[in-house]
Amino acid sequence: MTSLVCTLQHHQDDVNWCAFSAKLLATCSGDKTLRIYNSHDFSELPFSPLWGHGYSVHCCCFSACGQFLASCSTDATVVVWSMDTGEIEGVLEHPGRSPVRICALSPDSLHLVSGASDGSLALWDHPTKQLRRTGRVSDTTMVACSFSPCSQMFMTGSTYGDLRLWDLDMNQLHAEKNAHDLGVSCCTFSPSILSGECGQVVQFNLASCGQDSLLKIWLINKFTYGGSCKMHLMHTLTGQSAPVLSCAYSADGQLLVSGSVDKTVTIYDAVILLHCRYVTACAFSPTSPIIATGSMDKTVNIWTLEDGCRGQSEAERRAMAGRSKLLISDWSEDDVSQWLLEEGLGGLVEKFKANNIDGTELLALSRETLASELHVESLGLRNKLLRNVEELKANSVCSGTPDEFLCPITRELMKEPVIAADGYSYEREAIEGWINTRNRSSPMTNLPLLTTLLTPNHTLKMAIGRWKTSH
Repeated sequence: MTSLVCTLQHHQDDVNWCAFSAKLLATCSGDKTLRIYNSHDFSELPFSPLWGHGYSVHCCCFSACGQFLASCSTDATVVVWSMDTGEIEGVLEHPGRSPVRICALSPDSLHLVSGASDGSLALWDHPTKQLRRTGRVSDTTMVACSFSPCSQMFMTGSTYGDLRLWDLDMNQLHAEKNAHDLGVSCCTFSPSILSGECGQVVQFNLASCGQDSLLKIWLINKFTYGGSCKMHLMHTLTGQSAPVLSCAYSADGQLLVSGSVDKTVTIYDAVILLHCRYVTACAFSPTSPIIATGSMDKTVNIWTLEDGCRGQSEAERRAMAGRSKLLISDWSEDDVSQWLLEEGLGGLVEKFKANNIDGTELLALSRETLASELHVESLGLRNKLLRNVEELKANSVCSGTPDEFLCPITRELMKEPVIAADGYSYEREAIEGWINTRNRSSPMTNLPLLTTLLTPNHTLKMAIGRWKTSH
């Protein structure tokens, strides 16, 4: 479920790209400018618009920390901007001076790739702005590029219709020819990194879209030993009726959005009419349930993903779900009283009510609490109650809670899920404790965490909220 937050109408020509950092939204256009907005209230920053390109600006992307923005243009340059001042940090002239159609920064912000109309690629060292490697695919135009979440590979797509996977030495690891008939228009890696076959394989998901009106989901296997890669088509999504021009994953990798010539944006199978002309750009905010979409109608629409349970009162939620479908921690005092009666412990009802014992308090009871604070004198009664509580906990764990809703560290339902640098979601307190008390390695992959930055997983939190309501 979505609702329109606002429409940004500052560009004077087609909007070609949208990109989010943790705090900012950047848009670029055929009017030769980039515009920068505060993603909190979508007010334009004082130094916006940015003027530095001589022709249409095709693409823009933020560094991981949001300190820098890179943009590319028909003028054959990539410009790196400071997001503190709006000043130009560097101008990278593409080899051969061909119009640059696409640029991408690696998640570790060490590398930048630019792709041009003559099929050439340039790999730059981002901190020094020095050219490292060049590559080329003949007789095509580079129009799509995305780095893997590990920053060690990148995928390109071209108007020829092929997808090609490259390493940082500009070696082709895999070529998927005819991935999209009539040409690729966009590709993007999911931020999640998966491991399989006892750590022998690292897996990535990639989405691509094209002129064939299709959105495709690919599985990429990179083998630990030998470094070879295999790519398999997993899903073909046909939710749009015209060429699909853009696609983007949410920060947790659970949602995928695409924009099309049919003037719609598709979020999985939810299709919404958003613009009066072709939808050319789409992006998810990494920190909030916000989507930006750009169009040839010169506007950028800002949309929020809403929790379907918002607006319901607690009484309405309980009436709909019932105690048996609630998590124990969500039980009211009346729910606890009803459970005591069902378990043959009715003699404790008044004592529990007098002490305001709800579901959370019930789960926290101990022998000491029962004896010293609730004054349950019977040892047998205390033991029976605690046995029943343990059985209640065990039944709750086995009641079909989706595994993705459980923190990988604590194996408990997450309340404040966050995404770590390994692409996995954890309970904030658990992963912060892990990072503070252990070396900076992933609890899931045992690989080093490139950063300790944790991103709130709003999408997962909303999904857990919906599941709690219906169960």
